[in-house]
This record gives sequence, C-alpha cells and structure tokens, in this order.
Amino acid sequence: MKIFTKKRIWLGMAVVILAAIVFFGYTNREYVLQLPIGCGAKAKLLCSGIFESGREEASVLNEDVAFHPLFKMLKPKIDYKEKSVTVSLWNLGLFKKKAIYHDRLGAILLSGVSEETIRGWNVNIPAPEPSNPESVPWPTGDLMPNDPLPSNVDKAKLAAALDKVFSEPNPNHLRRTRVALVVYDGRIVAERTAPGFAKDTRLISWSMAKSVTSALVGILVGQGRLNIKDPAPVPEWQSAGDPRKAITTDQLLRMSGGLEWYEAYAEHPVSDVNRMLFLKPDMAAFAARKPLVSPPDTKWKYSTGTTMIVNRIIRQVIGNQDEYWAFPRKELFNKIGMRGALLDSDASGTFAGGSSLYAAARDYARFGLLYQNDGVWQGQRILPEGWVAYTATPTPTLKRGEYGAQFWLNRSRPDDPAKRPYPKLPEDMITAEGYQGQMLAIFPSRKLVIVRLGMTFDNGWGLADFLEDVLSAFNQ
Repeated sequence: MKIFTKKRIWLGMAVVILAAIVFFGYTNREYVLQLPIGCGAKAKLLCSGIFESGREEASVLNEDVAFHPLFKMLKPKIDYKEKSVTVSLWNLGLFKKKAIYHDRLGAILLSGVSEETIRGWNVNIPAPEPSNPESVPWPTGDLMPNDPLPSNVDKAKLAAALDKVFSEPNPNHLRRTRVALVVYDGRIVAERTAPGFAKDTRLISWSMAKSVTSALVGILVGQGRLNIKDPAPVPEWQSAGDPRKAITTDQLLRMSGGLEWYEAYAEHPVSDVNRMLFLKPDMAAFAARKPLVSPPDTKWKYSTGTTMIVNRIIRQVIGNQDEYWAFPRKELFNKIGMRGALLDSDASGTFAGGSSLYAAARDYARFGLLYQNDGVWQGQRILPEGWVAYTATPTPTLKRGEYGAQFWLNRSRPDDPAKRPYPKLPEDMITAEGYQGQMLAIFPSRKLVIVRLGMTFDNGWGLADFLEDVLSAFNQ
C-alpha cells in the first residue's frame, strides 16, 4: 500500500509539473524550449567528459555543466557499463535526452535516432598512430630531447606566465585553466596541467574544431577532389531559382555565405547553434535549411551551422561512408601524431567538426606546428601548397582583417595598419579559438605555438595578457 501511495504521489507531482510547464509554455515558449536543449547539452557534455576525457563524474558535474542554473533541475543517469548518459527534468522522464559513447566516433546525442541504429554502425577507422608514442621522438611521438633549452628562452619569465594563467585572483570569476603548453622552434619548452588532468587528457575544442575542418577541406583540395570556388554541393539549395545555389565553399569557410543564423550559448540558450547541437540529428541539414538574408560574400556572420554544412560537403565529396569516417584519422591525425584526437559524430553520421573535437593539448600543438610549417610535416606535405596562406588571408567582407578561412587573424585594416585585434602581438598570428577559453595560437615569425585549454565560463581568462607574457620570455 505504501509503495502504491508513493507511486501515486510521484505520478501526481509529474502531472502537476507537466501541466505547469504546458501552461507556462503558452505564455513564454522560449523558457520551456530551454529544457530539452539543456537535457541534450548535459547528456552530451557528461558523456564526453566521463567517457572521452576519462574524468571523474563529480568533476564534470561541478565544472563543465555548472555554467547555467537550469542544469541543476536536469538530473542525469549514468550507465558505466553501456557508456551512456540519460538526462531528464528531475529524473521524471520529461524532456529526456540520451547520449552514447562510441570509441571511434565519440559521444553521440541520439536526438530522436534509435540507439540500435547508431550502435549498429559498422565503423572501420584506423587505429591511432604512433602506437608506441613514448619511443617516437617529438613532435610525432612523445619522446623528448634531453638537450638544454635554447639560450634565448627566459625560463623564469616563462614559468611566471604559466603561474599567472593558472592563478585564481578572483574567486567569483574562476579561470579554470586545465592545460598550458608552449612549443618553441618545434620543441616543448613549457607544459603544465591542473590537478585531475594529464598530458594525455582529451579536452573539448569547441570552435577550435573549425580550424581542423578547414584543414580537411584543404586536403581534399590538394587531392583534386574539391574546388572551393565552385558553388557548394548542398542538396537543399539545388532547386531552380534558389539564391543559395550561388554560395561557394570558400564563402562558407569564410562565414560569408549570407545565411540566417544566431550564434549564442549560455547567454541565450534558445539559439540556432544550441538547437542544432543539442536537438537535431542531422546538424548540417538544419543549418542548410536556413534562408538567405544577405547576398553571398557581402556580410560576415559567425556560424557553427555554416561549418557543419562544410563538414557534410566533405562527407558528400568523399562519398563512401567508411572512407569518410576514416578520412581525418588516415589523412591528418595519424600523419602528424594526433593520436588522441577524436572527432564526435552527430546522429546522422556527419562529424560535428564545428564544435566537438576532443584531443590532448599536445595534439592541438601538433596541429599548430603543421600550420607553422606551411602544411609540411617532417618533409611530407600534408596540406597543399598555398593553403596556409589562403587560410590566413583576411575575409573581404570584414572591416578589419580578423578572420580568414576558419581561423582568427591579427591583421590590420588596409587604411589603418595600427588597428589590429591585438596591437601588441605579431601581425602574422593566427588562432583557433573555442568557447570557454580554448585557444591555439600560432606565430610563424616567432617559431611559437601556444595552447591553453580551460573552462572559463565567459572567456575572460586573459588571452592577450597570456600571449604577451609568453612572447616576452623569448629574446629575439
């Protein structure tokens, strides 16, 4: 009788809550839409943090999914045996979302696709290489030289720069730096990790993944399989008279396609990007259905949706699904030693290359070295000649030269050379940057690659100060 009564109480509570949500939804639909988005986000981030990064559940709960008060109401069920996370409102099954971990495709949010379908995918991706990294010299492996650091490296200044970026001067505004890494002239000269993290810990890229997407496009261009100046092969745009048909892959890479898009995260949860990432099984299809709001190549608008369209173009150009899934590992990651890199897939089988790469800091540094060396890795050309220069060419639709092809730049306006985003930093700096303070900075003229990974909720961790402090440690 007590059990029956308890069940009736819970059922009654669920009915009341659901009725309140339905009533509230009529008056403020946007707030209610936050609930399924929040459940999807929490399921995905928890699944990635626990099973991709190998971190403790409490750490992921207290840091990665604590940046919005809504998450407190969304309760997770974590299944360590099947490697999945299910989240619903107060564990009542309301707005339930589930993410499952695939050891080759990362954490996948089901988004309405059956779990059996995704677990039934036959994925044949090559194993990470090198298989023996501790015996392979850096940068492809992790065997470090025993030689002293170059004489022009001020070790005290370098240590002070890392001390500062790991410090927490404001308890109400935590930086949460997790890893910082400095590579000079091809060699790691400084590396530090926060407690609970290690040199091999995979951490989320957020939008740094966009730069990797650009590299994959470059590889296809070098293979003669894609012309970025041609109209983009997007099925949704091929009807007669559709103005989107004129959009090129180049314009998509430069965020100048002219599609409608709203990019916002915690500050406005019901945004295009959140709906795409945490509700839609086919992210690129969602983005491709957006209407044109300005003629192509006339306005710049930052859009993760645009990058997802590019990721699906890569899939279409390759054609074969097995070859597509193997492509990043075979043509990029294994060639430069990014053995820990793992690109997550959406529920349609397209890589979420706009926001969801998990990799170790050393993997991101290797990627930076590839660009510092003009796309050549230890004598082997990975990116076609001229691709890095193309990447670092400012987008014409911007007043300042702050964005290229899926990389941020530090270029000045033609009419005002002093007006750069970071006036105290070299003009040839290019960066891959991600939400919550992820950063890869490349300085070809200074032979420097710098990585910082963390969990700073509003990105205010001191990017410019950190880079200036590190550069000051190297005497010219």
